Amino acid sequence: MPLPEPATPRRRLHTRRVQIEGFLREDGNFDLDATLCDVKDADYVLLSGVRVAGEPLHEMHMRITVDPRFTVLAIEAESLWVPYAGYCEAIAPAYESLVGLNLLSGFRKAVQERLGDVRGCSHLTELILQLPTAALQTLATLLPEDVEPDGGKPFQLDRCHALDSRGDAVRTYYPRWHVNKTN
Repeated sequence: MPLPEPATPRRRLHTRRVQIEGFLREDGNFDLDATLCDVKDADYVLLSGVRVAGEPLHEMHMRITVDPRFTVLAIEAESLWVPYAGYCEAIAPAYESLVGLNLLSGFRKAVQERLGDVRGCSHLTELILQLPTAALQTLATLLPEDVEPDGGKPFQLDRCHALDSRGDAVRTYYPRWHVNKTN
């Protein structure tokens, strides 16, 4: 069900679009192609010049390659539209410092430590922080929902309120992994 109608009339000022696509490569690894795009609905005055309504304020692209165990093999980042041309896009190579990390093991913390604040671009960093769950969704396409390759508990269990091992959803859909509630 969509959100209810707003309580008062309003005018849109800004749109941010984030798109992430997951690909299986012929070599058995995976690419995640991610884009972040900010657009203003009215002309936007910056110290670096005016951005005309409808032109991107930010348009950033990132490709991350991971192996089937979610280890980062390569990262490419590119900023096509930025508010401070010649400065903003210069940080893109810093994201290569994440190669070798695992998306599912301390990745978000490592990103903040290595690229948070002035050590990175706030927009590229926001974008890359969304990639662990996008990678899971990409690889999940190829796996049965209720079985891990090693026979262990499905990864998604106990990672959100609906899939709490003590809850009714797990009792219904993953009975093997349901744990009785204790007081």
